Amino acid sequence: MKAPLAPRPLTADDDAMLVRRVASGDASAFELLMRRYNRRLYRLARAALRDDAEAQDALQDAYLCAYRSIGQFRGESALATWLSRLVLNACAARRRRANRRENIVPIVSSEHNMDIVAGIPDSGEPPERRVARAQLRSVLERKVSELPEIFRVVFVLRSVEEMSVEEIADTLSLPPETVRSRHFRAKSMLRESLAKEIDLAERDIFGFGGLQCDRIVAAVLARLEGNAQTAAAPERGPAPGPTEG
Repeated sequence: MKAPLAPRPLTADDDAMLVRRVASGDASAFELLMRRYNRRLYRLARAALRDDAEAQDALQDAYLCAYRSIGQFRGESALATWLSRLVLNACAARRRRANRRENIVPIVSSEHNMDIVAGIPDSGEPPERRVARAQLRSVLERKVSELPEIFRVVFVLRSVEEMSVEEIADTLSLPPETVRSRHFRAKSMLRESLAKEIDLAERDIFGFGGLQCDRIVAAVLARLEGNAQTAAAPERGPAPGPTEG
């Protein structure tokens, strides 16, 4: 049985065809466009807003804007770059609206209400390893979210999405050197933050207390008591022989 062929890399011609189809009202082409760029654009929105629900809403806003204005796309930049700018605009708009609210209610990310292994594909590995991997991912996501936005966005685009420096520079309207320096700074800050997390965790490694402590103490005391009883028992001499008559 032949192995399935690897998917063909996307090209500018593919994007140009998609744009023409969407502009002509082809809904299936727009669905393909969204599925093609969903992950990259969601990660960009998530990096900008640091909240899962807000990122998804911003992504929807950007897609609606893209659908309405697709006819204005002239191909002067890559389609991914154009879509990324729409996402960043949608994120900025959501932040402005949030800042105008008089009573700001903290938004709790819905990802904290998910089961710890939700979204982790079942690869056949033991459940405890899946849980450990999910916990590690949660720590990494939290540490990335704590980075300042100017570093966080560049880090996600470069290290997670593996976009080139030139692509990121075009998307964010930054000089390539600025992208490189921000990416380097983001990695340094992330390493430092993770190192502190590990230092704190080292103090709790192989924790021992509570029921474990009680069980050991009780077992040792029981054995001591048993040894004391054995030592206190009188020694038995040899059985008496028959009496001579």
